[in-house]
Amino acid sequence: MINLKELKDLIALMNENQLTELEIEREGTKVRLRKGTGGEEGVVIERLPSARSSAALTGPVPVPDLPAKPAGTEIKSPMVGTFYRAPAPEAPPFVEVGQEIQVGQVLCILEAMKLMNEIKAEIKGRIVKITVENGQPVEFGQPLFIVEPS
Repeated sequence: MINLKELKDLIALMNENQLTELEIEREGTKVRLRKGTGGEEGVVIERLPSARSSAALTGPVPVPDLPAKPAGTEIKSPMVGTFYRAPAPEAPPFVEVGQEIQVGQVLCILEAMKLMNEIKAEIKGRIVKITVENGQPVEFGQPLFIVEPS
């Protein structure tokens, strides 16, 4: 049976690897975690037939390799809003992957309640990954960029 700590660890694993669904089977219990929008989130826990009556549960369940989390420092959203990579639709993005950034450099804009808020770098380094698509809504504390400090 899955305990509360293991369930919390699975949820953290999903968040760290930006997974939207995770399903595991162990000791006759199946757990399915689903993260989505519009009420699609949920946890389903079900008891499976005993191992004696099911040939499918004869050994450990293989877990696929998860994508490695990029090394570096996360720059997180300081607010809820809409993420924009450029100051205008036809303008070039503020930053690109691989670009060196300086403290105070504008990285993106977050629109919140019709106000455009510039998000500036608090560290010097190189952009390793941009974790959000242009025009996508973001939550408070959601990673926006991964930066390799220099």
